[in-house]
Amino acid sequence: MLRIRTSGNKTTMAAPSALNVDMLSGQDVPATRVELTISCRNLLDMDTFSKSDPLCVMFTQEVGQKSFREFGRTEVIWNNLNPKFVKKFVIDYFFEEKQILKFELYDVDSKSPDLSKHDYLGHAVCTLGEIMGSRGCKFTKFLSGPAKDSGSITIKGEELSDCRDLITLQFKGDKLDKKDFIGKSDPFLVFHRCNEDLSYTICHKTEYIKKTLKPRWKSFNIMLRTLCNADKHRTIKVECFDWNRNGSHSLIGTFETSVSELAKGPGQSNVYPLIHSKKQAKKKGYRDSGLITLMSCKIEPQFTFLDYIRGGCQLAFTVAIDFTASNGDPRQPTSLHYVNPYQPNAYLRALRAVGEVIQDYDHDKLFPALGFGARLPPTRQVQHEFFLNGDPADPMCVGIEGVVAAYQQALVTVELYGPTLFAPIINHVARFANAKQDGSEYFILLIITDGCICDMANTKEAIVNAAQLPMSIIIVGVGKEDFSNMEELDGDEVRVSSRGRFAERDIVQFVPFREFEGEGNRILSQARLAKEVLYEIPDQITSYMRSKNIVPGNPPSPSLTSYQSFRN
Repeated sequence: MLRIRTSGNKTTMAAPSALNVDMLSGQDVPATRVELTISCRNLLDMDTFSKSDPLCVMFTQEVGQKSFREFGRTEVIWNNLNPKFVKKFVIDYFFEEKQILKFELYDVDSKSPDLSKHDYLGHAVCTLGEIMGSRGCKFTKFLSGPAKDSGSITIKGEELSDCRDLITLQFKGDKLDKKDFIGKSDPFLVFHRCNEDLSYTICHKTEYIKKTLKPRWKSFNIMLRTLCNADKHRTIKVECFDWNRNGSHSLIGTFETSVSELAKGPGQSNVYPLIHSKKQAKKKGYRDSGLITLMSCKIEPQFTFLDYIRGGCQLAFTVAIDFTASNGDPRQPTSLHYVNPYQPNAYLRALRAVGEVIQDYDHDKLFPALGFGARLPPTRQVQHEFFLNGDPADPMCVGIEGVVAAYQQALVTVELYGPTLFAPIINHVARFANAKQDGSEYFILLIITDGCICDMANTKEAIVNAAQLPMSIIIVGVGKEDFSNMEELDGDEVRVSSRGRFAERDIVQFVPFREFEGEGNRILSQARLAKEVLYEIPDQITSYMRSKNIVPGNPPSPSLTSYQSFRN
C-alpha cells in the first residue's frame, strides 16, 4: 500500500510498502494485516448452456483519489452461481483511515486478462472498517449489477497472525466411494479453517484426480496462519468431493483434524475415515466412505524479503533501453526518445520511477546501463547489447543520474535501427546472476521498450533459463503499441515455457507506461508506476532463496568490481 502521511500543511509519501526502507527501522509499520475471504450467492447466470464462471476482482481507492486501482483477483470458479473463492486478499488495515474497497464480479469467457472481454455480473463498494466492524467480521451486501437482483457478496475478514511458518502436506485416499454412474470417482480435497465464531472458511483445494478410488494427491504448501491462523489446536475440516464438470461436485465424506495432530506425521493417528453424515444416518451398518491417509507433514519457518536484506543481500540493478527505429527520430517531438528540456520523456520517467526505489538496496550505487537495437560508430554495425556510457569494458554508471546522463549521451552518438531482440540482454544479465547464486546479490533487469519484439521464441527460452537464477525482469512498455504479446512473457496467468520446459518461477512483470500517463501529480504518478512494477519483486526474491535453501545471514559482500572481473 502507498502510505501518505499528512501533518499540518506538509505531506510526505513513503515508497511502496513492498520495498519500504522505513520498515527496516520498524517505522510506519501497519498495526494489523487482515485476510479477506470472498463468497457470493445467487449470481446472474450469463451462460446459455452452463452456469456462469465467476471471478472476483478487488479494487482499492487511495487517499485523496476518486478513481479505484486493481488490488488483486481471485481464481475462477467454473459453473457456479454460489462461489466460495479460495484465493484471499491480504491487506494492511489502518484503524485511523477510511479504506474504501470495491469488489467486481465477472463471468469469465476467455483467457484474456482484459476485464472488458468478460460479462459483468455486479459490484459492491464498502470500507475495510465496515467489514472488520461487522458482527464476526462478516459483511454481506447486495450487488449492484445489470439486473435488479444480481445476487450478494459476503466478505469475511480475519486478522492474520505474525506467524511465518509454512506447512507442507501430502495425502492419499483408499477405498473411496464410487460416485459416478459410469466409471470411478474424480476425487479432490477441500480444507476449511475454523473461525473464532465456529464458522468455517475455505483455505485450500487440491487438484482432482480422474477415475480412481485410490488417489494420491500432490504435496502442497500453505502458510500456517492461513490454515489455522497459527493456532495448532484449531479445528481443520477436510471434505472429499467427486469432481463434476458442471460444478455440482458430489460429497464423498468429511473428517476433522488439527495441525498439532498432523505434526505427528504419518501413522495410525493420521489415518482418517471419511464420514458422509446423511449416509451414516440412513444406513445401519455404515462405517465410512473411504480412508484418507497423511503421507507427509513438514513445518518450517519462512523468511521475508526484509530478512534477506538485513542479512546482506543487495539488489543488483541493470537498465536496458530500446534504441530501435520504431521509437522515432530522437530529434523530432513525436519520438519516444525526444529529450524535452521541460518534460522528461517516458523512458526517463520509467527509469527514474524504478531506479530511485531500487538504488536504496545497492550499497555502491553503481549501475550497468545497456542499450539494444542500434548502429554504433565507427563500424555502424547493429548491436543488441552495448554500453550506454561508451566504455567498451565497463558499463557502470554512478547513481540513477549517471544512467540518465549516459542515456542522453547515447541518443546523440548511436543510430536507431533494429530489430528488437530481448534475448541477448536477458542472457547478458543471466551470466552474472549465474555466478552469484549464494544469496549475496539478486539481479533485477529493467527493460524499457516500445514493444515490437522480434525474438519471442528466444526470449522465452532465455526467461525459462533465467528463472533458475537470482534474477527478475521488469518490462515497461512505452508508446501506443499493442502490447498483447508482452502478456505472454508475464507469467501471472500461464507460466512461460519453451520447448516443453516451464519456468521454475514467475520472474517477469510487464506494465504498459500509458496507464500512468496523463495523471496530474507527476510525483504521485511515478510512485504508482514504481509500485506496480516492483510489487512482485519481494516474493520473487524469497521464492528463489527458498528454492536454493538459502537462509538469511551474512552472505559474502559483493565485489565492487565484480562486473569487470567477470568479463576478464
